Formats: sequence, C-alpha cells, structure tokens
Amino acid sequence: MSSLALAVRDSSTMLRRNLLHARRYPSMTLNLLLTPVMLLLLFVYLFGDVMSAGIGGGADRSAYIAYLVPGLLLMTIGSTTIGTAVSVSMDMSEGIIARFRTMAIHRGSVITGHVIGSVLQSVLSVLLVGTVAVAIGFRSTDATVLEWLAAFGLLVLFSLALTWIAVGMGLISPNAEAASNNALPLIFLPLISSAFVPVDTMPGWFQPVAEYQPFTPAIETLRGLLLGTGIGHNGWLALAWCVGLAVLGYFWSKAVFNRDGK
Repeated sequence: MSSLALAVRDSSTMLRRNLLHARRYPSMTLNLLLTPVMLLLLFVYLFGDVMSAGIGGGADRSAYIAYLVPGLLLMTIGSTTIGTAVSVSMDMSEGIIARFRTMAIHRGSVITGHVIGSVLQSVLSVLLVGTVAVAIGFRSTDATVLEWLAAFGLLVLFSLALTWIAVGMGLISPNAEAASNNALPLIFLPLISSAFVPVDTMPGWFQPVAEYQPFTPAIETLRGLLLGTGIGHNGWLALAWCVGLAVLGYFWSKAVFNRDGK
C-alpha cells in the first residue's frame, strides 16, 4: 500500500473515531453551540432595537438581524473549534496517542482526523445557527448562487484555519481545562470585531483592535456576499488571514506533535 493510500485509510479511521466520540458525548458540542445561538437571540430580542441604531440609516430590528447573522456564523466556528482543542488535549494527556504511536498507522492521521472532524462539525453547527437565524427573520435575497458558494467556501476555509490553531493549542495544553482556557480567544475575538456594531462606531482608540484581527475582514466579506454590501479589500484580507492561520497552525501542530513523540 502506498504512503498516500495508508494516510487516507488511517485518517478516515481516526475521523470515524472522533465522530463517534462526538456522538456519544454530545454535551460539549451542545454547550459550545448554545453560545452563539443564545447571543443571536439575546441581541435580536433584548438589544435589537437599541443596537440597530448603531448601524445607522434608521435601521430596524430586521435590518439588525441581517447585520448580525454573518458575525454569529463565524463566531459559531470559533466556538466549535474550542471543542477540538479540548479533544486533542484529552488524547495527549490520557495516553492514547502513545498507544497509537506503537501501532502501524500513519503518523499524522490522528491530527488529520481531528481536523476533518472539526471542520465537519463546524459546518453542521453553522447550518444549525443559520436555520435559527432564518426562523427569526434573516433573509439573503440579493445573493446569487455564486455568492452563496463563495460564502460557503469562506466558512469552510475559516473553519480549517481556526481548527489548525485549535489543534496546536490542544497539543501544548497539559489538560482539558487548560486547552479550553487557551482557546478562549477564538470566542473572545468576535466580541471585539464588527460582528455586533460597525468598527467606525467604536471609540477611536479601540478601532484598530477591532479592525486588524482575523474576524473583522472575514465577517465583512461574508456580510458582503450574503447581503450585497461592499466588500472592498476585506476579501483579500480574509483570504490572507485564513491561509496564514492555516499554514501557521499546520506547521505549529506538526512540530509540537513530532516533538512530543520523540
């Protein structure tokens, strides 16, 4: 069997293992998924009338739902990948990785299984949150089929990038609690982005913090694709952030995993 075929076979096995774990222990996935759903409902029904004033133009609650949903979809990805960091840390601390290393399996298949499984879970989580958003009034009538495909591609690419970062965080964490704490920026960063209010409505000293981070250009790109607003340079910035984080996370995770295996 060729090296590529071996890698594909073993990665598929590890993916199946991770999906079975997620099915048997759904509490973490549900807890992480409830965060963006609760924020969506909270900001729409409790703060919607007030927050809609922040996007200008006499916007009402329905307009704020349209503004809010793209950011919440990306925040859902950040929430889901925290579970990946915890899962990887548990594998490393409970000794199962040491056992895998004694078996005749492809070395990187364990991490690859985590990554693919996390991306699949992120996509399903986004679909669920999107369904809730549609149920409460979100509509994307101006988006073409090509724009919908581009939006889906951005969500998958962003999920892949954050997953590799989460895997690295899980590998360096001594236990599941530390992994969860280390991955908190994946939820915190969307809160200080353009997800809830435009960057130009924030205090002047804070605007660079919100603007020069990965979530804001990704949110603005997704918002432009789904709502027909201007994207400008945000599309290229979002793509650069996704590729950069994915490459960084991949080599970081690979280096840590290989170091710990020596």
